[in-house]
Amino acid sequence: MKTLTIDIQDSFLKEFLNFVQKNQNKILVRNSSDYEDIYFDDRKKQLQKIREDIKDGKEKLYSIDEFEKRFDLFEKEIDKKYAN
Repeated sequence: MKTLTIDIQDSFLKEFLNFVQKNQNKILVRNSSDYEDIYFDDRKKQLQKIREDIKDGKEKLYSIDEFEKRFDLFEKEIDKKYAN
């Protein structure tokens, strides 16, 4: 058996997985720990974009204390707005 690493276009993924399933007696699929889910690359890109936006000042990163204060205020506003 030979080992290959492949990149698959998103639009071809379902077709490829169907092919693998139909030929499972000839193909052994091993997932690396980084790629346990098929959306790993998408999430990685999203996180990289968020980090860039924070560095560029387009997004703000709050401390845990500031986040808790803001979230407490948000909860109070929601409670007030939707109280019976």
